[in-house]
Amino acid sequence: MNNNFRDGINYLVKWDIKKLVNALKVVASYLYAKITRRPVHWGLPVSISFEPTTSCNLRCPECPSGLRSFTRPTGMLTGELFKKTIDELKDTLTYLLFYFQGEPFLHPQFLDLVKYASQKGIYTATSTNAHFLTDDVAKKTVQSGLDRLIISIDGTTQETYESYRVGGKLEKVLAGTKNVVRWKKTLKSHTPHLIFQFLVVKPNEHQIEEVRALAKTLGVDEVGLKTAQIYDYKHGSPLIPTIDRYARYKLKKDGTYEVKNKLLNHCWKMWHSSVITWDGKVVPCCFDKDAHHEMGSIKEQSFKELWHSKPYDDFRAAILKSRSELEMCKNCTEGTRIWA
Repeated sequence: MNNNFRDGINYLVKWDIKKLVNALKVVASYLYAKITRRPVHWGLPVSISFEPTTSCNLRCPECPSGLRSFTRPTGMLTGELFKKTIDELKDTLTYLLFYFQGEPFLHPQFLDLVKYASQKGIYTATSTNAHFLTDDVAKKTVQSGLDRLIISIDGTTQETYESYRVGGKLEKVLAGTKNVVRWKKTLKSHTPHLIFQFLVVKPNEHQIEEVRALAKTLGVDEVGLKTAQIYDYKHGSPLIPTIDRYARYKLKKDGTYEVKNKLLNHCWKMWHSSVITWDGKVVPCCFDKDAHHEMGSIKEQSFKELWHSKPYDDFRAAILKSRSELEMCKNCTEGTRIWA
């Protein structure tokens, strides 16, 4: 069976009638909101991102964790806060991404959190730099029930890899990948579905075919070529690829750059997903990395109360009125190519 097809089936089997009905409510309310310009919402998110930690071992140049540029505090998600929210949303939630900022495997109980969500019938995924996938951790990762493991690689040689993954060691990434592949075979497990995420930037764009070949050799299920977000893109950046299809930005006649996609006054993410920081803040999406648009805290209210609260409705209304007035949205990829 094709590995991608198997992964799709694995996701679909986690659905039931309650999740289907909720998803239909989400789609219907989104379409109604686009037509009426009213921020109505009749369902609950089908997908959420839960941040295990903001800590990270690397210093990637376009990442707030790597740059240590957060204004919000660094810390670790508590199991109590996580389980409380999962118990509340388990009947409608279909996809849980253990990632926002930071390196998830730095959380000492990370795989216990994964196991808890997996046992609730939720498709679980995470993104890692793979520096902590020792033999023992790789075994526990497979046993946890994690459905998808995205491994950031961004280079097939140490020189290229470290040009973006500053402080990283490619040999650790490859060793960690091999550990997971070996334990999948040993435990006769089809999960986690392994993805090599290759963030295409100018220094590594010549290695695209090499990373595909490497993934095949190692037994990785899929390669995802991802376009890079550049914070200060207006006057160009040495990271912007020369291959146009892999760039989120285009060069204008005056020599400056702009985001390729147009900012349309609607956003699917505001209706189907949400992000929760390690300390319980609910923010609208993954572009709000410093939690400037906090909808509230699950320490003080239930997630359902926050999802249907006035602050969330007001934010959706602002999106429907004019996304271009929201600073967070100006570098947004919603509606354009992210995975090339």
